[in-house]
Amino acid sequence: MGEMGGPAPNVPYGQSSSTLYRARRRPRRPRRRAGRPRWSRPRRLGVAVLVLAAVLVITAVATYFWASARLQKTDALADYPGRPGDSKGVNWLIVGSDTRADLTREQRRDLHVGGGGERNTDTVMVLHHGDAGPYLVSIPRDSYVTIPGHGRGKINSAYARGGPELLSRTVEQATDLRLDHYAEVDFLGFTRIVDALDGVHLCLKAPLRDEKAGAALDAGCQTLDGKQALAYVRARYSDPEGDLGRVKRQRALLSALVHEGTGASVILNPFRLYPFLGSALDAVTVDKGSGVLSLTRMAWNVRGLTGGDGGTTTVPVTNAGLSVPGAGDVVLWDPNGSRELFDQLRRDVPITATKVK
Repeated sequence: MGEMGGPAPNVPYGQSSSTLYRARRRPRRPRRRAGRPRWSRPRRLGVAVLVLAAVLVITAVATYFWASARLQKTDALADYPGRPGDSKGVNWLIVGSDTRADLTREQRRDLHVGGGGERNTDTVMVLHHGDAGPYLVSIPRDSYVTIPGHGRGKINSAYARGGPELLSRTVEQATDLRLDHYAEVDFLGFTRIVDALDGVHLCLKAPLRDEKAGAALDAGCQTLDGKQALAYVRARYSDPEGDLGRVKRQRALLSALVHEGTGASVILNPFRLYPFLGSALDAVTVDKGSGVLSLTRMAWNVRGLTGGDGGTTTVPVTNAGLSVPGAGDVVLWDPNGSRELFDQLRRDVPITATKVK
């Protein structure tokens, strides 16, 4: 019957061979190979999280080694006979140097820093952190103290006479407080750090005018660029409190600068983070025993000051404008108050020897 046009052999009745052919040609879903299970959505998400975590760890490690290689160091805390013994907690000497030697004539004019080549220290602070604190203590630059090997003089002149080593030794001998770390920032480096953050936000209770420092700031909240920030921390001739008023502004700006640099808008944004880190690393010089991790802990403790931890203060003084032949106007510490203050820092207990803000 197949030869007479009837159904082909083995073809069900009512179905043509062409229909059957098309049915047999219908594509089939490929089978999963053995040993390759399908991944569920939660499992894919978990793998993505692990990959992201690995990338972050690698980036953090690379950043650490990059930063460590760029960090500048100095032998500021060398041992010497009669050095104070170890104390509780950790003590940083934070210095702002007013060197002009490396500045061009245009930069000196732009920053209102004059043309002197002598290198002094406009800012001298001790940061203490441990079980108590953190505490940020300003030492007025005109403090009249004993400079080892040079008799009595202003503490800021110790740097000019013997660099970081003599300044650190002078601070240790004057306070009987052993320093664990040293950090120094110069004029130009400071302005570049501020500019790398697109400025620093501060609120001024009153206008600040100081022609010598280049300060022309109005009262109220505002964002200062690098030049304005430098003028803010250097101005003193128009400040009714003189050098004592300036150290308060220095503490305020340091706290604001660290708060901005360690905020989420910088830390989580590589386009802001790395320019800031690069500027800071180029500007900061630390002792040979300090590294990226210790600097990070220091910055975190300064940030804590803006959150209400610890406090800030100035070494207690009895006379902020005594005229001394050969030294000019100097600042005399209160013997009892200053001794008690540094004793409390040495014992790592809350400060009660002076007013803390």
